[in-house]
Formats: sequence, structure tokens, C-alpha cells
Amino acid sequence: MDEREIQKIFEKFSQMRAIVIGDAMVDTYLWGNVERISPEAPIPVISVNKRESRLGGAANVALNLQALGAKPVLFSVIGNDLNGQEFKKLMAEKSLPLSGIIEDPNRPTTVKSRIIGKGQHIARVDEESTLIIDIELERKLTEMVLKEIATSYVDVIIFVDYDKGLITSNLFKRVNDLATKKRIPVSVDPKKRNFNLYKNVDLFKPNFYEFLEGTGEHLKKGDLEGLSQAVASFKIQQNLKIVFITLSELGVFISNGTKKQYFPAGIREIADVSGAGDTVLSVASLALAAGLPPWQMALMANLAGGLVCESPGVVPIDKKRLQNRMELEKI
Repeated sequence: MDEREIQKIFEKFSQMRAIVIGDAMVDTYLWGNVERISPEAPIPVISVNKRESRLGGAANVALNLQALGAKPVLFSVIGNDLNGQEFKKLMAEKSLPLSGIIEDPNRPTTVKSRIIGKGQHIARVDEESTLIIDIELERKLTEMVLKEIATSYVDVIIFVDYDKGLITSNLFKRVNDLATKKRIPVSVDPKKRNFNLYKNVDLFKPNFYEFLEGTGEHLKKGDLEGLSQAVASFKIQQNLKIVFITLSELGVFISNGTKKQYFPAGIREIADVSGAGDTVLSVASLALAAGLPPWQMALMANLAGGLVCESPGVVPIDKKRLQNRMELEKI
């Protein structure tokens, strides 16, 4: 593609509205230096010099969509707690709407706290509930999403499943059925518990280990022929249009049933892989809505995922940087 064609893609993205449904969270970082080993146990002592909170999970997908020029509406559940207040503050700071956020007094806001010393990820502490949301909450959330689809123009619907209990069978099926009737493309980033729930969707995007865990396949990383056969079988079983699997340092694999393609990862100075899957999902979903061919979707998303890995912590893609790199690499 030339510069003009690439510009047209981003112009399309900037005219899109996306619904994001999934497990939103706060990513907290404690940055510091490792100066000694604890006298209490053989563990490093971190002298913290900086604390930071960022939007994570499904909220990071919304943030990536916004960074690409689209208008996202996030539907999720948080707790009625201090971390929930922090989440709403971060959303407001990024000018992301809170209309789809429900507070549940019986559920904590999911928080992932990462401890980083001298640039190295040392530990992570998770505060969360993975219980399925109750029936009344499910009903309320489902009706909110269906109303948004019925009353507003929507280009793509994205399910972001971090296995925290928000996406239920009833929620997914009712939303997906309406999306099918309205011809709105649906993309999914799955986890094990709901892996086989996601049928009749346009884009299914697990990573390699999620695919093995979800299907029960036993494949070695790099076995592209074995992966291709497993994907072909699963795609038919679930009636999926496109299966897009990220292979971390090996790149990505994509299949639309007619054509299967593999694209290696570019050489990167990796600082942190956290959040790269959210970026890949965001780019691929907008590419899907824009009608880009699978090879173009895969190349763009692969490049974007690699770029965010060059920054520490969970960060959204920089649209200008992605556009410049696409022009440089002639994607």
C-alpha cells in the first residue's frame, strides 16, 4: 500500500463507533529499584519511587480504539469501592463514556498491581472476583447493550473475555443474535471458561496457549501445520469466519477458511508484553469493520502489537507511530 491508501484506512477508523463488552480493570504499577535482599525471606526489596494507575482489560481495548480514532462505548461492571472510583476517574481523564459502566456493591473492582524494579517485572498482585455476575446484573447489562445497538449506529462489537465472570452465555447469545440480524461484525478475545461459547462470530482471536487450553490440542509452538489443521477443524465446529492466533515472538497466524497465512514478528526491543493482546484485538476489530482483507488485518495488528511491547506497562497504540511504521514497512 502507498501512503494515500494507508491514510484512507485511518480515516475509516476515525468514523467508526465500537461497542466493547468485557472485564474492565485497573492496572497499577509500582516502579522502583532493587537495592537489597529482604532479611525476612530470599526476595528482593523494592524501593518504590513512583506509583501509577492505568486502564486495563476491556478498558484498555476501549483506550486503543480511541487512540486509533474510533469512538468506543465500554460495557462492564466494577465494584462500589475505592478502586472503582479510581477506574471512573481514569475513564473521565481519557474522555471515555461511563454510560455503560455498572457498579456492583457485592463485587470488587479488578486490579492488577505490577511491581517493577530496574525495568524488570518482579511480581504481580491480583485483586478480583471470578464469580459469574448475578442474574439481575446480567439482565441489566444485557438490556443496556441491546438498547445501545438498537438506538445507535455501531460498526463493530468486541467481546473482551478476561475470565472474571462478566460475559455469560445469555449475554453473549442475545447480543450476538442481534448483531447478526443487523449485520454488525463481532470479534472475540476468549479465555478457557467460555472458549466454546463463542459460535457464529466474525473474528476469533486467542493467543497460542489460550487456543491449546481451550481446544485441548497438544501442539508445539512453531508447528504451523498442526496449528493449521486444528484451526480448520475448530473453525468449522464453531462456525467462525476468521480465526486469528497470536504467537508472541513467532508472529501471528490467520485463517478465513479459504486461505491460511503466517506472518513472523518483527525485530523489537521488548520492554513489556502486557496489553499487547488488547492492541492486536483493537486493530484487528477495526480492520474487520473496515472490510480489510485478512492478510492486511494480520499485518497491521501484528505490527501494532509489536510497537506497544516497546513501552513499559500497558499502553495504547500511538496511531501516528503505527501509520509511519506501516508506510516505512510498506504494509
